[in-house]
Amino acid sequence: MRVLVTGASGLLGGEVARVLVRQGHAVTTFQRRPAEVDGAVDIAGSITDDNAVARAVAGAEGVIHLAAKVSFTGRAADFDAVNVAGTRRLLRAAREAGVRDLVFVSSPSVANSGAAIAGLGAGPADPVRAHGTYSRTKAEAELLALAADSRQFRVAAVRPHIVWGPGDTQLVERVLDRAGRGRLPLLDAGAALIDTTYVDNAASAIVAALHRMEHIHGRALVVSNGEPRPVGELLAGICVAGGVRAPSWTVPGRLARAAGSVVEKVWTLAARDGEPPMTRFLAEQLSTAHWFDQRETRELLDWTPAVSLDEGLAKLAEYYVVRGR
Repeated sequence: MRVLVTGASGLLGGEVARVLVRQGHAVTTFQRRPAEVDGAVDIAGSITDDNAVARAVAGAEGVIHLAAKVSFTGRAADFDAVNVAGTRRLLRAAREAGVRDLVFVSSPSVANSGAAIAGLGAGPADPVRAHGTYSRTKAEAELLALAADSRQFRVAAVRPHIVWGPGDTQLVERVLDRAGRGRLPLLDAGAALIDTTYVDNAASAIVAALHRMEHIHGRALVVSNGEPRPVGELLAGICVAGGVRAPSWTVPGRLARAAGSVVEKVWTLAARDGEPPMTRFLAEQLSTAHWFDQRETRELLDWTPAVSLDEGLAKLAEYYVVRGR
């Protein structure tokens, strides 16, 4: 199959492209900076450019769309331009190019209003209740994608939950950096149960979705390792793997959520670079249970995770040993 992967310069997108190459597909990657995936053809361009998107989808039979603006803060207009308008542009171009199948890579946050999630499936995306600009725009984009589904143009959404692994700068490096500087608290003693997804598992599930479109098109599925653990235990495992001291001081979750709301507003108004030390969304993620029933996902995708959390942490430790951390 001729498959286009958008956003393949990121951790997850790159692994998705590598899985497809190993399976023998003809893979093209499309993103602003080179993905450098062996065996794939790189096309440079932005999801905000009509002509570039049209060039990227030409000749594709399947598309996996991961390109997105991912941040805790930033101008709402920038998120809308990439996550919403970019997805709309890709959907239109894909239909016009005769693409058969499209997997939209979403996020469980599109259906999370901040309340605890314990053993649920994929609820409907809700831009009104989603917390934060990223979640709102991903929810709007997912609704656009699923609304485009038809027999001639099959679309499904896959929501991998908290993806991490070697080379991860979104979660792992931030945890290690803040823990190493003594600036990573445990909220409510790190007791909240959360699901995460090792990157190899997230990538294989997304590729499985492309192959199982007959069974899943028009639907959204949450993907995780299916191994909920206390967030404090997970953070400690990452810190041990990276060779830094695990966080031990605790802050009430309610206080962190209130402080995060203030910090992210000030950070955005001041147009500060980088990520703030705390946001409301981050505080919710660290203090609220969120784990998902994976039985339906595994049945529909005919898929199970190949790497357990403990095996993933061991791989992470090996990665840092090689790099002399």
